[in-house]
Amino acid sequence: MTPPSPAIGRNDLAILLFILLLAAVLRTAGLNTPLWYDEIWTVDTHVRLPWSDMMREYSMNHHYFFSMKAKLFSQIFGEEAWAYRFPAVLFGVGTVAAIWWLAKEVANTRIAHVSALLVALSYHQVWFSQNARGYTELAFWSVLGLVLFLRGVHRPAMGTWIAFGLTAAAAVFTHLTGAFFFVALGLVWLISLVTGFGRDTLTREWVLRPLIGVAIALVLTLLAYLPVLPSLLNTMGEISATSAVDKMQVYQSPVWTMVEGLRTTIGNTGSLTLIVAIVGLATIAFGALGTHSAQPLFFVAIAMHIAVTLAILMSLDMRIWPRFFFVDIGPVIVLVVVGCGYGAGLVARLLKRPQLGRVLFAAGVLAMVVVSVFLVQRNYDAPKQDLAGAFDFVEGTRGPSERVYAINPGGPVFESHFGADWTTIGDADGYDQAMAQPGPMALVVLFPNRMFRVIPRLETDVEGQLEFVRAFAGTLGDGRVLVYRRK
Repeated sequence: MTPPSPAIGRNDLAILLFILLLAAVLRTAGLNTPLWYDEIWTVDTHVRLPWSDMMREYSMNHHYFFSMKAKLFSQIFGEEAWAYRFPAVLFGVGTVAAIWWLAKEVANTRIAHVSALLVALSYHQVWFSQNARGYTELAFWSVLGLVLFLRGVHRPAMGTWIAFGLTAAAAVFTHLTGAFFFVALGLVWLISLVTGFGRDTLTREWVLRPLIGVAIALVLTLLAYLPVLPSLLNTMGEISATSAVDKMQVYQSPVWTMVEGLRTTIGNTGSLTLIVAIVGLATIAFGALGTHSAQPLFFVAIAMHIAVTLAILMSLDMRIWPRFFFVDIGPVIVLVVVGCGYGAGLVARLLKRPQLGRVLFAAGVLAMVVVSVFLVQRNYDAPKQDLAGAFDFVEGTRGPSERVYAINPGGPVFESHFGADWTTIGDADGYDQAMAQPGPMALVVLFPNRMFRVIPRLETDVEGQLEFVRAFAGTLGDGRVLVYRRK
């Protein structure tokens, strides 16, 4: 790998601008599709509250800093799906720019261009950029924090560490799990302090200025969460209890998380999934080697965040959703691009053909871009979860005496958001009571993989007395909405 580029030329800025425009187009196309369950829950229980009530209680479902922006946009542009999601678009495009900066710090402008392009085309990055939730904001603050951390370790300027503290506070106020990333960076800093790994000299400024940044982050975070602090502590105490009785215990497995992450990335490809995983791990390993000379703490920071997140979630018996690692996608893409170049150069040196390295790197980049273009199109195949379509269909075909039940693991979103007179069923007892009543009925099943497990009798009934009517596709994992009827 070549050393980091010392300056940014006009051509580099032009390429970056093109990539950002591409990212913006991909993230605004189809932005007004129907809201899915989590988005509706966020809007109904948080964003639509008066400003003074938005910090009245803590919920893991709330992304507080993001929701404030979503509320502002909805007040300016109206209560439209695209308005709630637009802050996610802005932070999604911002994350592309932050990744470009990060890649330039650990490699050079060529790696920065390719990394930013792949993040712009990333299926997951586009999906979450069109989601009225704070994940792209969390990714933006985390990547920016990583850039500032790496800079601060090499050149411990006070301004850098103050900016780091502000960034950390913004991330944690977006969502409490944002603390995982900055705790990981703190552990990396301690390792560097004790062992000398990744630093040149140990000075008073190197030790004290990061601590000032941390102090700023802690004070601002405490002030931000102070109105909901009692509720926050109570919620943390209840997490293990709710997870222990969850029928989907598989969600607490790191293996499931890894497999689900690969599945949503490349689809159900059978044995190809294993091949992709092996090649990906090898490329990441090359990336760790390739970034070691310029930024030896870069790979360590990513690995530490994954380890810290897994340790905390498993210790609390929490569900290990792949989205908890969403912030790592961009930095891992940087590692993959660097690894591709490093591996290509290694092959060229072994074969003593210097020009071959450039050809192999270009071929690898082309392959990654082509695959990314193919995968990103899946974002536009269907809404994330078509609750609006299911509601319109059921109401439009509903008989005069037909009862409608929403089989749903959460609250009555059809009633709160659509004004439906439907009854929510969340467990086997509620289902048995509904089926015991005579007369025609319609069942709208959300998250069918989960609900068929929660209500075993449902699977039996759909093969007998219930008639399948229609399925509404969704890009969300387990995002189909199924409609059944009993005459």
